[in-house]
Amino acid sequence: MATLPEIVNYLEGDDALHLGRLLVLIDTFGGRNGEKQIEGLTKLAKLDFLLRYPDYLERALLARDVLDPSIGAHDFERHSIEARMVRFKYGPWDHRYRRFLNTLAGRGLVAVGASGRTIMIGLTERGRRAASSLREEPEYAAIAQRAILLKRHLDLSASTLMEFVYKTFPELASLRMGETIEQ
Repeated sequence: MATLPEIVNYLEGDDALHLGRLLVLIDTFGGRNGEKQIEGLTKLAKLDFLLRYPDYLERALLARDVLDPSIGAHDFERHSIEARMVRFKYGPWDHRYRRFLNTLAGRGLVAVGASGRTIMIGLTERGRRAASSLREEPEYAAIAQRAILLKRHLDLSASTLMEFVYKTFPELASLRMGETIEQ
């Protein structure tokens, strides 16, 4: 019988959902003209963590004093095996972001550069068109809605966002690698 981390790893093998989610997230943070970029892999990872796990996003919005933190998440997003978080090498955020970004860059969808030691992440025009198309797909409607909430209420610097996440969810820091994070 497979362990929970093995099952999650199997289900996570298809990168398409992750790549699409990241396109929508990066596009949302790019602003109306797509000129803004996400500053750093740490910020991208923390934002994607909140985008990916609706229960944690709702808790984060409550911590930011958002009056109605309801995000319209579907039951399958909260209770399926994919909704269970596993402690990865860098926390509950996935260790594959560099691979995801390289894949998106190789497809001409994102532009990745550096400003000093900070990785800057933005979409190309082709990436903006792809993100726009994804937003129109029913499967991405909830993700797009949550990305807007993130931009509106949690567009913080990487270090401030990291401090906020660990303060709001102290249970994340105490898990061992491969351990399931109970929601």
